[in-house]
Amino acid sequence: MFSMSRNKQQAVKQAAEAHRQNIQKSLQHRLDVARANGDENLIRQLEAEMRYFN
Repeated sequence: MFSMSRNKQQAVKQAAEAHRQNIQKSLQHRLDVARANGDENLIRQLEAEMRYFN
C-alpha cells in the first residue's frame, strides 16, 4: 500500500495550489489582452476557462 508522509502531502497540496494560481494569473492576463484587443470570441472562451478553474 502506498503511503505518503504528512510533509510530502502538504508539499503536494501547496504545489497544486501554486499551479492553480499560476493558471488563473495566466488566464487573467490573456483575458485582459483579449479585452484590450476587442476579441469577443476569445473573451468568451477565456471567461469559460476562468469559470472552470474557479
